[in-house]
Amino acid sequence: MARQSISLTEKNDLWLRNHVENIGDYANKSELVNDLIRRARRAEAINSKLAKSEQSGFSAQSADQMLAEFKSNTK
Repeated sequence: MARQSISLTEKNDLWLRNHVENIGDYANKSELVNDLIRRARRAEAINSKLAKSEQSGFSAQSADQMLAEFKSNTK
């Protein structure tokens, strides 16, 4: 796994720490940051596919099929 060093604003660091320490869904800030990135990548993929479908005026996939594809690609 790649290691990165990032700088955070004080507000963002507090938000991350609060989620890790008080909400308890993540063991550490790295897990949370990785999840946020996965979610952003998924949203990007969805938006890209929707834009292409809108531009073409046609999609062979149903909304349920698209959602299933996006879910399978984020694991």
